[in-house]
Amino acid sequence: MAYCRSYRANNNMTEIATLRIRMRHCERMVVEDRHTVPKIAGDWPGFADMPPVLATAIMIGFIEQTCIQALRPYLMPGQHSVGTLVKISHSAPTPVGLTVRATVELEAIKGLKLRFKVLCEDETGPIGNGTHERVIIDVERFMRLIEDKKASI
Repeated sequence: MAYCRSYRANNNMTEIATLRIRMRHCERMVVEDRHTVPKIAGDWPGFADMPPVLATAIMIGFIEQTCIQALRPYLMPGQHSVGTLVKISHSAPTPVGLTVRATVELEAIKGLKLRFKVLCEDETGPIGNGTHERVIIDVERFMRLIEDKKASI
């Protein structure tokens, strides 16, 4: 099962289905100036004079977004997923104006833990690959854990 679309911020999918190994999904985004290394971290002056290419942090965020979108049709109301592990190489630069495609494939399911194989490409070829793990959570329970943690300080 493969699916690819351009990123849309307010995509509402309500169909619930069964997660399957080898399920694939991809998203696309055009690299904008705000996605480049010098623009993402005003608090870190070391980034200011770096080349204006897609920042690794943005690529990883885009990978997470792609996994989130891949899982939306499979989660029940009140469930989300959170990232727990990222093992990604960022092997080639992508300048402003090029389109990046992130393709994720569900590789393993162990209870609520999910592992995705990831490939990122621009128009010139691969720019990154690796794996990303997520865990399905109950949002209400998760928020209680956060509040308990804050209260313990």
